[in-house]
Amino acid sequence: MGETSVVTCFLRNRSDVLLRRSEDVGSYPGQWSGVAGHVAIEDGRDRSPEAVAHAEICEETGIGPEQVTLVRAGDPFVVTKERLGTRWRVHPFLFDSDTCAVEGNLETAEYEWVSPTAILERDTVPALWTSYDRVRPRVATVREDRDHGSAWLSVRALEVLRDEGTIAAVGRDAHEAEQREVSNGDDWDTLAGLARELLTARPLMSVVTNRINRAMATASEARTVAAIERVTREGIDRAITADSEAATTAAEHLPARVGTLSRSGTVRQAIEECDPSAVLVAESRPGREGVGMAEQLAATSDVTLTTDAAFPAELDAWDADALVVGADRVLPDGRVVNKVGTRGVALASETPCYVVTASDKIATDDAVDREARDPSEVYDGDDDLSVSNPTFDVTPADAIEAIVTERGILTDDRLAAVVTEHRTLAEWE
Repeated sequence: MGETSVVTCFLRNRSDVLLRRSEDVGSYPGQWSGVAGHVAIEDGRDRSPEAVAHAEICEETGIGPEQVTLVRAGDPFVVTKERLGTRWRVHPFLFDSDTCAVEGNLETAEYEWVSPTAILERDTVPALWTSYDRVRPRVATVREDRDHGSAWLSVRALEVLRDEGTIAAVGRDAHEAEQREVSNGDDWDTLAGLARELLTARPLMSVVTNRINRAMATASEARTVAAIERVTREGIDRAITADSEAATTAAEHLPARVGTLSRSGTVRQAIEECDPSAVLVAESRPGREGVGMAEQLAATSDVTLTTDAAFPAELDAWDADALVVGADRVLPDGRVVNKVGTRGVALASETPCYVVTASDKIATDDAVDREARDPSEVYDGDDDLSVSNPTFDVTPADAIEAIVTERGILTDDRLAAVVTEHRTLAEWE
């Protein structure tokens, strides 16, 4: 029996993935699949699976390579269909897509953006869930990722809980899944244990903590796996909406000339919505996330990129009207933990500093982890010296003009109320 290599690609937008099907395909007509294709080309030569993945995405959806980002390539696996005399070597991929606009072709006659858990409920090509299982987020995703922001990771954490909750419910009658009491059973205990793992994966990433706690506190009344599946889906929608609403609220207050640093999706949306006349961006070492931010904003704004050392003076010389930054963590006393460099520019520049963030980033305690990065990013020589290369710093509350969230601008009293709310949510355990 010969073996054929294929790719299966999941495009993720927000938290949904693209499934498509067609009656006019040679393999598995009418069955749901991700974007898929053969690795071998017509003359028998093999292309790299990743190159095939990009080509198939463009061909089947019209979504170009500049609109997708590879998140993960899963380990390949083999599917054998003895009856058909077929042996497939499947290479799974997960991509984040900037758009959900699809231009279908013969292989994409019908498509939907759905929760990945819908795979378990549909008539799909063989082993489609196995493909997704190879690339879906895990606790390790939250614990080990150093490339994405905390809001992005909080959604991934909720996805982990959602997926595991659905897996626990597979095979049960839908009504029983809604009604069955499992407070003393393995299912609830297992999922509660998973939630605790997620809480300890990044213990000082308050947005992860608060969003997991909210999901578990809401589900703890029913204590069913179906409740966990429902509240995590609601939590994902709430998380995405909160970030967007915070950006829209901030955009109403931002002036014509703004400066920023690092890379925050919420800040980027706020700047794009306020449509400033000019934007000054610090390159944001270590990591230089500001370069990517500048490139994204340059499509619609007059953007100047500068060094971190020059940034405070450049803000003043450049006549910036506001400095707008995100937050990794907002402490109960109003101090803000954000990308290193925020403290220095907020204190050194005369430009008012606005923090744009979802209220779920408000912490219940004042613990801070500056997250030391690889020393070799600063110095890889042979001399005997120490290197300090933190990811975050702490900006004093009196250096911040306002903290803007989806709930509006936070006064001291409103900040204290959110802290109390988050402490109450943590009592589900």
